[in-house]
Amino acid sequence: MSNLDARVQDLIRFIGASPTSFHATVSLTERLETRGFTRLLMTDPWEELPAQGFVVVDGSVIAWRTPRRWSSASTGLRVIASHTDSPALKVKPNAGFDRFDSHQVGVEVYGGPQLHTWIDRDLCLAGRVVDIDGQVHMVHTQAFARVPGLAIHLDRGQRENFHIDVARDINVLISQVTAENGPIESVASGVEPDRIAGHDLFFVPSEAPAVLGLGAEYLASYRQDNLLSVHAGLLGFLAAERSDAVQVYAAFDHEEIGSGTVTGASGSLLEHVLRRLSAGFGASMDAHLAWLARGVAVSADVAHGIHPSRPDVHDPMAHAVLNGGPVLKVNAQQRYATDATTAAAWTIACRDAKVPVQTYANNSNILGGSSLGPLMAMRLGVRTVDVGVPVLGMHSVRELCGIGDQKLFARAVEFFLAG
Repeated sequence: MSNLDARVQDLIRFIGASPTSFHATVSLTERLETRGFTRLLMTDPWEELPAQGFVVVDGSVIAWRTPRRWSSASTGLRVIASHTDSPALKVKPNAGFDRFDSHQVGVEVYGGPQLHTWIDRDLCLAGRVVDIDGQVHMVHTQAFARVPGLAIHLDRGQRENFHIDVARDINVLISQVTAENGPIESVASGVEPDRIAGHDLFFVPSEAPAVLGLGAEYLASYRQDNLLSVHAGLLGFLAAERSDAVQVYAAFDHEEIGSGTVTGASGSLLEHVLRRLSAGFGASMDAHLAWLARGVAVSADVAHGIHPSRPDVHDPMAHAVLNGGPVLKVNAQQRYATDATTAAAWTIACRDAKVPVQTYANNSNILGGSSLGPLMAMRLGVRTVDVGVPVLGMHSVRELCGIGDQKLFARAVEFFLAG
């Protein structure tokens, strides 16, 4: 690891310290405060507006840097947005049960994981527990659990017709049945069972990120979707020169389940922060809406890199390769928010940063996924472009990216924010 670029080393540390959205916000808070950003609370009036500030609400972070001067007629807005959550197995209420001398925990599937990659993996428990006094206890255990797979000898048909029954097959084995077994949320957090008021706990893969490839050109890990964008966006945001635009860094929660929450891209969090920022400069509602109309946002998520063994599922012209640079994502149905004007804003930033641009469109026979871009654009009325780093194995427990893309992406974000 000592031979790697410092940014890659930092990314590996960031991923390792951020098994859930809640842990990611802790890591982001530490980095922002180290760089002189002041934390404010959404529950307090903002009597004074710091030039560099941020808020944290559960698994989301919004940070900003104010412009050199404010003009109701000309000040711009630049936003880099990503998401902090990833597919996982969320612990159900009253989840523990015993079967054939095995103590298991029932889970719900969070988001859309490639479930077959979760079977026979060493899992740890991570998230938060809230006690009856309202105190939050962060949880991140060592590996101790597993979703056991079924041996091929017991069902040879699974080679040709592999099927997962979530309610039957995706239960987590945590121990032999013993008299000492207690509720998993209590065991993990150290909080007595009768003092636990609520929890958001997830079983997640415990395997550390690994550098792969004969030339050490790849990185394999859990949560590249979307910690790659969270990390690169932060690096670009911190490096960007102060400009005549308000620069905003947004890391939302809940993108993997549709973003329709208080802290998701469809929620009111960023909208309220932006209104409080413009109000801090004395802007009327009319001036505020004009400011949003002048804004441009980047929705940063991962993109599908072309699969070398399955090029048939990709567009033959508009596809991306690992280590080929960040990807501009386009979709006629607006499942990505990119249009000609926002594509130009991103392309110009990449040109100025001397960063190559790849373009991605879905194979016309495949619907593909979406992102937080259209949702954020619809909520705010801010023109948005969808971009990202190409990966293989999206939503697997071991996604794969090209190491070179992360540095290029952070540099492009830096130039976009300062543009």
